[in-house]
Amino acid sequence: MAEIKTILFATDFSEGSVRACDLARTLTALAGARLHVLHIITELVDKQRRRLPVDVVDTLVREVERHAVEDMHRFCDANFTGLQTTTDIVIGVAHEEVINQARKVNADLIIMGTHGRTGLEKMLVGSTAEKVVRSSPIPVLTVRE
Repeated sequence: MAEIKTILFATDFSEGSVRACDLARTLTALAGARLHVLHIITELVDKQRRRLPVDVVDTLVREVERHAVEDMHRFCDANFTGLQTTTDIVIGVAHEEVINQARKVNADLIIMGTHGRTGLEKMLVGSTAEKVVRSSPIPVLTVRE
């Protein structure tokens, strides 16, 4: 069995990610691994760039990033005290950034929650977790909310 040295945990800080967070914490502790916590600011900001003046978008981006940093600190303090943890906040397409960051930190495992969408909603929106599972070169553990 392959040794797990680094786990990438992708989160949106939602209540739905709590179960995945619990599992990430447990597996990190059991494996004695390093945990890399990732939050992605989605492409919504990029879409706004086309509609709003540059200075307004820049202000919006800074505000979103500031809130994301605050959320990351609170989330990690509440959930990962005592674990060897690093963090990253990136802007981009969620499933692409999960894969990019997994490569960047040389992760052995990706853990992420899934919203459990079904039917028409899944067909229209798609699933970030599903896209990660399909394109990841490393194992992905998804946890349904």
